[in-house]
Amino acid sequence: MRKVSSPGSVRLTRRFYSRETIEVARALLGRTLYHASAEGTTAGRIVEVEAYLGSVDPGSHAFKGPTPRNRIMFGPAGYLYVYFTYGMHYCANVVTGKEGAAGAVLLRAVEPLIGLDLMAERRGTDDKRLLARGPARLSQAFAFGRDHNGLDLVDGPAWVGRTTRIKGEIRQTPRIGLKPGMDQPWRFVEKGPWASGKS
Repeated sequence: MRKVSSPGSVRLTRRFYSRETIEVARALLGRTLYHASAEGTTAGRIVEVEAYLGSVDPGSHAFKGPTPRNRIMFGPAGYLYVYFTYGMHYCANVVTGKEGAAGAVLLRAVEPLIGLDLMAERRGTDDKRLLARGPARLSQAFAFGRDHNGLDLVDGPAWVGRTTRIKGEIRQTPRIGLKPGMDQPWRFVEKGPWASGKS
């Protein structure tokens, strides 16, 4: 796949994503997510994520081992894991950790920065706070779907920039909307108006 240059931002390397999942989740906050599609480029500053581990995490899709659906989670790191949920939504995750360990970080919310008109068209709203506030809205705003499962974030049309900008207090909380594994404090969120849940 053709590598797209990052406007004003050098993209993260495979080494960054190959670290422990919880460490990567925390380190993604404040960095900018980009997607250069045929329709145009969208970008947003990551403000909320959740970490999901493998066999030790009952909240993870990889808890019971590899399947055709979750195989991307088992590595290598630095790829998108995109899944369909509730029969209507896509959610995008960043694959992390050592190959075979099945780690991923769910992208829950961003502060929109580039391509707001395009995001608004995709989302059907021009309310900036609702463009990418929540994992399903984020995927829709960035046009992440089934075809992006396995997309390379190191050498592809979507990427995360190295530059970090933190605007508010960072909090660590339990994950949202889970029954198994909901007690694990693996949600990282920047306090402010862009998060999908309580910040």
